[in-house]
Amino acid sequence: MLAQIVKLVQDAQGSKAPIQRLADVVSSYFVPAVIVISVLTFVAWFVWGPEQAFLFALLNTVAVLLIACPCALGLATPTSIMVATGKGAQSGILIKDAEALEVSGKLNTVVLDKTGTLTQGRHAVQDVVPAEGVSEDDLLRMTAALERSSEHPLAQAIVSAAETRNLVIPKARDFSLRHRHGGAGHGWQGRDLAGNRRMMEEREISLAPMTEVAAQLVEEGKTLTYVVRDGRLMGLISTADVLRPTSKAAVAEFHRLGIEVAMMTGDNWGVARRVADEVGIDLVLAEVLPEHKASEVAKLQRQGKITAMVGDGINDAPALAQADVGIAIDQAPMWPSSPPMLH
Repeated sequence: MLAQIVKLVQDAQGSKAPIQRLADVVSSYFVPAVIVISVLTFVAWFVWGPEQAFLFALLNTVAVLLIACPCALGLATPTSIMVATGKGAQSGILIKDAEALEVSGKLNTVVLDKTGTLTQGRHAVQDVVPAEGVSEDDLLRMTAALERSSEHPLAQAIVSAAETRNLVIPKARDFSLRHRHGGAGHGWQGRDLAGNRRMMEEREISLAPMTEVAAQLVEEGKTLTYVVRDGRLMGLISTADVLRPTSKAAVAEFHRLGIEVAMMTGDNWGVARRVADEVGIDLVLAEVLPEHKASEVAKLQRQGKITAMVGDGINDAPALAQADVGIAIDQAPMWPSSPPMLH
């Protein structure tokens, strides 16, 4: 990783921005013209100059070369890029290349991931709602058995809640993760499923017994995990994430700079709208799977927007690769615990 960071900085320092390429083209014509003019200046002063014509001719020739030669065109741009990328690396900001640095000044849209970027990324269980005939502990236990095999923040929150209650969590067999819909596996009594509403709809699981309570929890901005055993809805568990204290100020600063702010998340629309309203987000893109994030960024680009994507670099990798800018921010003050990637 260290070697890759060093290589990234070296490549950025050695790359050429589009404006520098233009400067090189101008210089290729301008420098020979300046040399020709300086030679003509020397000849004119030497032939028609006053006494000590050679001295006047030499001084004016040097003056033409020093003043007219486009040193700034050839030197200022690469020097500024080297200094900027070096200072950025010291501050934990890695720039892909000079073109990314130039494009970043033209940004008019920033797409923010929600979990771990706008929020702290540490979910906590808020409600355990079992179906009739099921206890809260049994519901939490069977869900934790599945979620223990997942690394998703929601799964970790459920496992942590079960451990807090000192529940014995059995080991699920044949566990499989269905993208970001949820997990499936054999529990200690049957075939268990734990996932979001979309997963339940794909499996044609009836959610009717808990439609009202689910709608209320979603309206409160909570994320729901439905739990099913052998095709029967056993209950649901709600979790919620906490906003970072700096997120609202960061979004306000983007607005002050004239940049439109969008939020893209895999969570449901209720959660997304609550977070967006709280921090002042302009555009909300909810229930977007990781493999679809790049296409959402592409849609914004087709509208003529110069986009940047801020995310965790893992689930958001396709969208990060699609965005126009290539800048990685590590340990930035705005996001102190979980460094995002800005591309």
